[in-house]
Amino acid sequence: MLALALAGCSRRGEIDPTGGIVAVRSPCPVAAIPAQTGDITLFNPAGSTDARAIDVVADITNLRSTCSEGDQFYTEASFTVNARRTDATAARQVVLPYFSAVVRGGNAVVAKRVGQVMLDFPAGQYRASATAKAGSYVNRTAATLPADIQAKINSKRKAGDADAAIDPFAQPDVKAALQRTSFELLVGFNLTQDQLRYNATR
Repeated sequence: MLALALAGCSRRGEIDPTGGIVAVRSPCPVAAIPAQTGDITLFNPAGSTDARAIDVVADITNLRSTCSEGDQFYTEASFTVNARRTDATAARQVVLPYFSAVVRGGNAVVAKRVGQVMLDFPAGQYRASATAKAGSYVNRTAATLPADIQAKINSKRKAGDADAAIDPFAQPDVKAALQRTSFELLVGFNLTQDQLRYNATR
């Protein structure tokens, strides 16, 4: 795990009083919602994209995550799905698919699962909400910076020295190691290509 040099209100990249670089980084996967996947629109009839045919609209909110450390980092994300329908005449149940994916280095999907969230609309009610969860496991070794990279980041520097002006986070080997050991837990609706296109172009 990356050693931290903490110094009051110091920010990442600053030199702390001992001459080390302040490095704020957690090896736990960060939970996030990818762009264009945080909401879904269902149409009636299916296949239409006319505003008058909108049936149900739902979005993911309140995404929160916790992390447990051991030989593996286990991240559990919880979130709320809020939905609105246009016809509240009768009671109705709507099931929406969502995905959870572990992404390494910002672009490599190493695991993906698809789940379902169930929304119950009572008769006469236009809105419904439900909660759901997603989880991920990441090996500690895969999320830990190599010792030489940690040493380069945390090596002591003195103001005025030549290396004090060099940002270790900007060095190619450090940037590559940070990317290689960075993981995200991404959560969103498991959209069809048409639904994704609708979100991107509306």
